[in-house]
Amino acid sequence: MPLTALGLVLLAALLHATWNLAAKKAGGDHRFAFMSALLAVVGWAPAAVWVGLDEFANWSSWAWTVALVSAVLHLVYFTVLLTGYRRSDLTVVYPVARGTGPLLAVLGAWIWLREPLTAAGAMGALLVCAGVFVIAGGPALWARSHAPEQRERVLAGIRWGTLTGTFIAGYTVVDGYAVKVLLLSPILLDWIGNVLRLPFLAPAALRHREGFAQVWRAQWRYAVVVAALGPLGYVLVLYAVTMAPLSHVAPAREVSMLFAALLGGQLLGEGDRWLRLAGALCIAVGVMTLALA
Repeated sequence: MPLTALGLVLLAALLHATWNLAAKKAGGDHRFAFMSALLAVVGWAPAAVWVGLDEFANWSSWAWTVALVSAVLHLVYFTVLLTGYRRSDLTVVYPVARGTGPLLAVLGAWIWLREPLTAAGAMGALLVCAGVFVIAGGPALWARSHAPEQRERVLAGIRWGTLTGTFIAGYTVVDGYAVKVLLLSPILLDWIGNVLRLPFLAPAALRHREGFAQVWRAQWRYAVVVAALGPLGYVLVLYAVTMAPLSHVAPAREVSMLFAALLGGQLLGEGDRWLRLAGALCIAVGVMTLALA
């Protein structure tokens, strides 16, 4: 992987872990997802204009179809992620999601984009899996899953994290196809994705105006963080995809585990900080193995 692409991925990983912390602290639902998308559309509109909205005129019907599919996958992913954060700990949901997603994305890149999967790549994938197990609690997670007072919360985190990871893999492969094969602008692809998500989110979010107003007053600061850092981090990843294989970039994003383990354990008080950091380091080694495969 070129050093420039790796640098973009590392910066994106820090941004990704930061906005996930904000989303967790917000404890939002579909209304928070609508707020974040709306603020992203408004805030990133100047960048979209600067890149050139006239590029949309050159998009084929297939390009628009791919963009719509991407928008729906991102929408479902974010909704599922927020649900997981309400029902479990960030340090269970986040690592399971971020560990499952790249493994499925590598498989998708191999099948759809015809990218090779080497023995070193397989070894890196196994290291990522091991790191996910450790960072999600390791042996203690198994014990917690059998403790009556914690069982449901832990199992919920695993279920929602796995489902979130599935949608991560889906949008990763679709967006990789969009920027590598269709040559769509990463900034425009992400921005139009937020625009296309608004009609899906608005009816439910605005059904009760007073309730939405209360949520806005309580959570708008967190929504601003998500709207600013979420698109920025993902655009950096998409630019990295244009420079390196998707099967390398997707798992390399998981160095965000290093940041999430520290942020979730230190700032949210979810415990086992050193064990989670050990798991994050294992994921980082696996990521580097995949990146160099």
